[in-house]
Amino acid sequence: MRRDVLARLEIEGLQSGACTGDWLATKGEALVSVDPTTGEVLGTVRAATIADAEVVLARSSAAFESWRMRPAPLRGEVVRALGNALRDHKDDLGALISLEAGKIKSEGLGEVQEMIDICDFAVGLSRQLCGITTHSERPRHRMFEQWHPLGPIAIVTAFNFPMAVWAWNAALGAVCGDVMLWKPSPRTPLTALAVQQIANRVMREHDCLGVFNLLVGDADVGSWLGDNRGIPLVSFTGSTAVGRKVAATVAARLGRTILELGGNNAIIVMDDADLDMAVPSITFGAVGTAGQRCTSTRRIFAQRGVAAKLTERLVAAYRTITIGDPLAEGTLLGPLISQQAVVAYEAAIETAKGQGGTVLCGGKKVDRPGNFVEPTIVKAPAQADFPIAWEETFAPILYVFEVDSLDEAIAANNAVTQGLSSAIFTEGMRASEQFLSAIGSDCGIANVNIGTSGAEIGGAFGGEKDTGGGRESGSDSWKAYMRRQTCTVNWSGRAPLAQGVKFDVG
Repeated sequence: MRRDVLARLEIEGLQSGACTGDWLATKGEALVSVDPTTGEVLGTVRAATIADAEVVLARSSAAFESWRMRPAPLRGEVVRALGNALRDHKDDLGALISLEAGKIKSEGLGEVQEMIDICDFAVGLSRQLCGITTHSERPRHRMFEQWHPLGPIAIVTAFNFPMAVWAWNAALGAVCGDVMLWKPSPRTPLTALAVQQIANRVMREHDCLGVFNLLVGDADVGSWLGDNRGIPLVSFTGSTAVGRKVAATVAARLGRTILELGGNNAIIVMDDADLDMAVPSITFGAVGTAGQRCTSTRRIFAQRGVAAKLTERLVAAYRTITIGDPLAEGTLLGPLISQQAVVAYEAAIETAKGQGGTVLCGGKKVDRPGNFVEPTIVKAPAQADFPIAWEETFAPILYVFEVDSLDEAIAANNAVTQGLSSAIFTEGMRASEQFLSAIGSDCGIANVNIGTSGAEIGGAFGGEKDTGGGRESGSDSWKAYMRRQTCTVNWSGRAPLAQGVKFDVG
């Protein structure tokens, strides 16, 4: 079955790591894709070298010259075709995500649906790239702003969303008139190859080769993208540590960045919370994608009146979670991405116990082939005395704290350096409104009676502080992919200066 998926997606045996619509004969290091469920080698990709990257940039830059002049609604038709092609291959693409990233079947399909959804969003956007008209202080002058394509943009994505984050950027970038250079995670190269094959067919059908481009490579290619003045925007998803380096490199050349970095997301559960809503939301947030989402729930702040009952119900829910092959029906927890991730999981649990935490369930590696661990709940002391909770461990570990009040919970939520997603479960209007107010959550995403994970594409996605401050996907995120221009037209027959300045010449 696994080989059938690769064959249907036309990537079985494909080894090139660079493409502009046509595949380059790359000769870089061999990047091996390993199924985290079985340890089986799925395929090998020859990484792109810096020389390959230069070819890809040159071809995409040439494509940009004509692509930026194609009317935006016609660019939208290309994205419409891409979305339809993704629909046609949804099942196989979802299965490939399960194979290479370890996501369960429904999450893999959900990620592909997210790509389809953002393509639909971008098609509508292609007719709404609107500027504003404002009023000039000078008579018979018209002042307005407009938006132009930016150029070649780099999209650097992570293993946990190996397709969708590319689509967030690529669909919007394409209708904005940009061309894309995609550097996927070396851990999930086959998912990128599969999407690129689909994009290749769409580009050929619409005479726009060079709009969607691929560079599978290691850190050297990423550094090259960050350093290159010919790439005005770098969209980077990854760790905060690497994101700081990307930000500094690109800023040094006065380029732009969109940074989607670490998350250490919390849910506040008030005494009046509906636990029938809270428990499944928390469980999915903490266990979905094996706790390897940037929006995964890692901390719970439960008011003392509900803490014991909430914890009891969470432990009961965790005991129903089926661990196993992510493609099997009924599986809710697949593997971690690598053995290194398993080691980090074990180390975090030992550290938590050493800092006074009590493991209520889970806490061990699963004795079977693959990178499987148990979903874990740790009852924690006060957060100030529990340093491990200030870190982001990419694993299904949930820390539960008891708090007395909403003020205490909000302060704890905001105390960590990350600021991506947050949520509160309450039936109280005052509590929910305080949580959403200027004295509430300091995160880029704040939900009421919804968990931290599973954002819709219609809203801008991103966070504050060490999360990077970038925004992708919906709302007005498209503005990051274009350059703004303010224009004034004088139709008066005179040449007055603004602010009443007089500069008379003979």
